[in-house]
Formats: sequence, C-alpha cells, structure tokens
Amino acid sequence: MKKKTIILGIESSCDETAVSIIEENDKGQPSILSNIVSSQVDVHKEFGGVVPELAARSHVEKIDLIAKKAIAESKIKLTDIDAVAATAGPGLIVCLSVGLSFGKAFALSLKKPFIAVNHLEGHALSPKLNSKLNYPYLLLLISGGHSQYLSVGGLGKYKRLGTTIDDALGEAFDKTAKLIGIEFPGGPQIEVYAKKGDPNKYELPKPIINRGGCNLSFAGLKTAVLKVAKKIKTDQEKYDLAASFQKTIEEILYKKSRIAFKEFKNIYDNKSNIFVVAGGVAANKKIREVLTSLSLEENFKPIFPPINLCGDNAAMIAMVGLEKFKLKQFSDLNHPARPRWSLDEDATFLKGAGIRL
Repeated sequence: MKKKTIILGIESSCDETAVSIIEENDKGQPSILSNIVSSQVDVHKEFGGVVPELAARSHVEKIDLIAKKAIAESKIKLTDIDAVAATAGPGLIVCLSVGLSFGKAFALSLKKPFIAVNHLEGHALSPKLNSKLNYPYLLLLISGGHSQYLSVGGLGKYKRLGTTIDDALGEAFDKTAKLIGIEFPGGPQIEVYAKKGDPNKYELPKPIINRGGCNLSFAGLKTAVLKVAKKIKTDQEKYDLAASFQKTIEEILYKKSRIAFKEFKNIYDNKSNIFVVAGGVAANKKIREVLTSLSLEENFKPIFPPINLCGDNAAMIAMVGLEKFKLKQFSDLNHPARPRWSLDEDATFLKGAGIRL
C-alpha cells in the first residue's frame, strides 16, 4: 500500500503563529489532520495595529508549543512527515524569520526536504483544501496586505491582471473600522455594523472605477470615510457609514471583477470559467454573495475557501508544500526571508504618486 504523503506547514508572516499538518489520501485529495492558529489580537489591541517587534517576540514564544500541539492533534509520528513547508514571504521580515528558521531547523533535524512558500500562493491554493480545483483559473486575492486579480495557469504560473495602486482592501476595512470606533482588529466587524445601517446614507467615491482596467484604488475612499467620520455623533450614523462603505466596496468589486472576467477570457479563449476569491476579506459574506451572483451572470464557477481558511493559516502553506513536494521543488536551507515577493515577478510595480493607468 502506497504511503500517504504528509506535509507540515508553518505560517508566521504577520501576527498569527500557525502550524498545520495535512495528508494526501489515496485519491490525491488533501485532508487537514491539524490546523492550529494562535492569534496575537490581545498583544496588539492597545496599539490599534500590529507592532512588528512584539509580533516577532510572540512568534518566538509560541511557535514550539504550537508545533507540538499540531503534531499531537494530528496523531502522527515525526517520522511520518515527508517535508516541512514554511512561509518565506511576503510579510514582516522579523516575523517571517521566526517561522522560516524554525521550519529549516525542523526539516534538518528530520532529514526531510524543506520547502519555502510564498504566502500569497498559499491563499491562491487554499480552495484546494476543500474543493476540486483545476488550472487555469481567475483569482481575486483580497487581504490586509494585498488586493489583486491574477490568472493562474498552474503552480508558480501567475499573470497579474490588476492590482491596487495604493492600499489593500483589508487595510481599508481596518482603517474604516478604526475611524468608526471599532476596536482592533475591526475590519470583520464592518459587515456586522453594516447590517444595522442605511447603505444609501452616504455617497462615497469609487476611485478609478471607470479607468485602469481591473486595477484598484482605495486611498481616496479612506479619505472620504475620514471626513464623514469626523462629523458622526450617534451610533446609528456609525452603522450608516459602515453600510455605505460596505456597499461601495461591493460595487467596486462587482465592476472590476466583470472587467477581469473579460481579460481572463481573452487569455484562455473561454476554455476555463473558474473564479477563485481568497484572502482574509473573502470571509465577508456580502462580498461572497455579490461575487457569486456576478459569476453566475457571466457563466463562471465561483469558488471560495471555507471561512476559517480565508485568514492566515498554515494549512494553506502545507497545501503549497504538498504541490511542490510532488514536483520535487525543494528549497535550500539558506533560502532567505523575502518581505516583498510578488506572485508575478514580471509585473510592473504600480504604487505611489504619479501612476499612469
């Protein structure tokens, strides 16, 4: 009987310390044996955002315990592990270095292959943990640090179709939450507040909505939210602003995704119609509903990771590790941490003042 492939994944790119173990069954389908995520919300709450040095210290304090817990929960032996995969970037370098060093040492001690993983590729492949997902597909990656449309032709084969030219969508959610007075991390609570508000109360801008292809911009929207927030006096006005912000984001993603569909079809000549939405913001239920509706209108099949796998986790890192293991794409133990690491390294850098679209 063929031995089942088992991969241990490690994630420490920002403020979650995570370790997961996945196993590929006889049919080539992955299953999660354990997926432990330790949040640092309490560490950073008083500062209203992630403090890199504190995040790194917390990773150092917890990673050994989290790894032991993941192994115990998986009920495997250390010798059963076939490879160790760890996030090497992008992210906060002081945080990346903790998980990366731990992963290298773990692999070396077991005399098993080490696999350096791009955190964004983890999000890109996360739906494979619960869905049959074939290449190629269109990907919308929306998280706290990244917002981009990519065509995914295969493992490591990415072509960027559009990106944010300033702030990431998740950052816009968190900033809006902070301005409304929601405690860190407030981004996910915007949707909760929005349910109690009037989405038509405030007219908010939709930057570059009619130009720039499927590129995105959220800085101007954040500035508009700031101006409104300064005048807010009641809880109902907070709910109305949250609802107006949520509606504006839905309208932006609806229009930009429709453009991305057309660009994707031009590349693959209607040979594929899969639309994957991944990253932390993909957990927003209203955004899921809007993009599902659009997908059905455009004859695309929408695929989302489970809610618990939208945010940062190590199962998605192990998933990439599994794919790379099967292709024998191993990494050297001197592989560096890469705080900037694009999926499409040939794409033009589009950030900062003076960008022409």
